[in-house]
Amino acid sequence: MAGIDKSGIKWLKNFGMDLIRSLGNEALTFYGKGKTSLKFDEELVTAAELQLNATFRERLLEEFPEHQIFSNSQDNHGYTHDEKRYLWIFDPVDGVDNFQTGIPIWGTSLALLENFWPIFSVFFMPATGDLFHAGAGKEAYHNDKKMIVSTHKGINDESLLLTYSRFHLDYHSRFPGKVRNLGCATAHICYVAMGRADAAIIANESYQGLSAARVIIESAGAKIFNMDGSGFFLNEYLDGQKISDHLLVVAPDNFSTVLSSFTKAA
Repeated sequence: MAGIDKSGIKWLKNFGMDLIRSLGNEALTFYGKGKTSLKFDEELVTAAELQLNATFRERLLEEFPEHQIFSNSQDNHGYTHDEKRYLWIFDPVDGVDNFQTGIPIWGTSLALLENFWPIFSVFFMPATGDLFHAGAGKEAYHNDKKMIVSTHKGINDESLLLTYSRFHLDYHSRFPGKVRNLGCATAHICYVAMGRADAAIIANESYQGLSAARVIIESAGAKIFNMDGSGFFLNEYLDGQKISDHLLVVAPDNFSTVLSSFTKAA
């Protein structure tokens, strides 16, 4: 390996892409094996997440022993030029209900930050083979095809809004199109990024869960907004605190139109 610059962005991205595919394939050994006698097999999910986290840590530190791995008590140590400037955020399973019951809409994600600025991210759905990835400030891709949010302005009866499971308890909807919950927030965000959905409302998220999706959706031309229309800043949650507010993922030109189609329930 002498002479190879492992700090180069291309090297880091290729390493991350290979690693997420490998971890996704490892996750398939647990996929759909939840006990049918249980509504949710927490034991299976915990075992899968522990194994995947352990494999990720082992593989990463073998290749980059000085790099950091995100934890829920993450500190911002400030700017540095050494190898500790790199921070990896790994989410072993997003869409755990689907994962343990055998529904294919789930995935595993990875993001890389340098001095707490995003560099690239990847989201892999092993059961379907979908791979979403983007470099910060660059183009977003679905597998090898460039993707961009829908350029259609406005919503109609053919529009699609992806939501979380309790949406209809929290909001009165006048959305003219289809409203669906597919059970995986990062997949919802990626479907907006590729133009399959017009918008997504997400809830009960975390820094770890949104790190990869944030880069992908912004590279595709949409944003994550607070429900009051203000910008959402993920790094405010770097310490691991839960994101209690609901968030709207949509192209900026369609924010007001989508938001006006539902109101908060009393």
